[in-house]
Amino acid sequence: MAGILDSVDQRTRLVGQNRLEILMFRLSGRQKFAINVFKVQEVVQLPKMTLMPHRHGSVCGVVNLRGQTLPVIDLSRAIGLRPLVPDENSTIIVTEYNRSVQAFLVGGVDRILNLNWEEVLPPPATAGRQHYLTAITKVEDQLVEVIDVEKVLAEIVPYDSSISPERLADPVLEHAKGREVLCVDDSGVALAQLRSTLGQLGIIVHTASDGLKGLGKLKAWA
Repeated sequence: MAGILDSVDQRTRLVGQNRLEILMFRLSGRQKFAINVFKVQEVVQLPKMTLMPHRHGSVCGVVNLRGQTLPVIDLSRAIGLRPLVPDENSTIIVTEYNRSVQAFLVGGVDRILNLNWEEVLPPPATAGRQHYLTAITKVEDQLVEVIDVEKVLAEIVPYDSSISPERLADPVLEHAKGREVLCVDDSGVALAQLRSTLGQLGIIVHTASDGLKGLGKLKAWA
């Protein structure tokens, strides 16, 4: 496990390529899941965990990782599957989203896979609107579900996209009004958060779910 993410920076330098690297893992069953490697800091064995009173149902507790206190979220329970039972052999995936660092308890880590975006498909329409997927793909004829971690976190710790009146009163922000920006992310929740925040500044927001679609929009505007 120690070597699986020896150099996340190196593995995420995909500039100029329409590619996606995912970290595959299992939760409480045989189904394989994945998250974007770009948002992963490290994969480690679960340190000693402390329980917290009045915690969210999907939060197992907190751990101290090199002086940093991190909440541990049972990812299986958070997406509606059977809860995991943490023990000394459990694995956590440490991630960073919206400047927040947290650990996800998983059933076991598989490997990192480098994909072309053409191999990545949107979730099926039959999944409904309440699913926790950003995409699906196939690896060795087995379906892999890519989890929308931003959606999971938004349900546990609601994201406040509001900007304080003091910041909005900054005269520098007057230059932002009417500007147009293109935001690219594979998470619909992340794009909605960006649209909400930037919209308060009077910025016109365009979105795309992957780099190829984003490039297509830029070429169309050129």
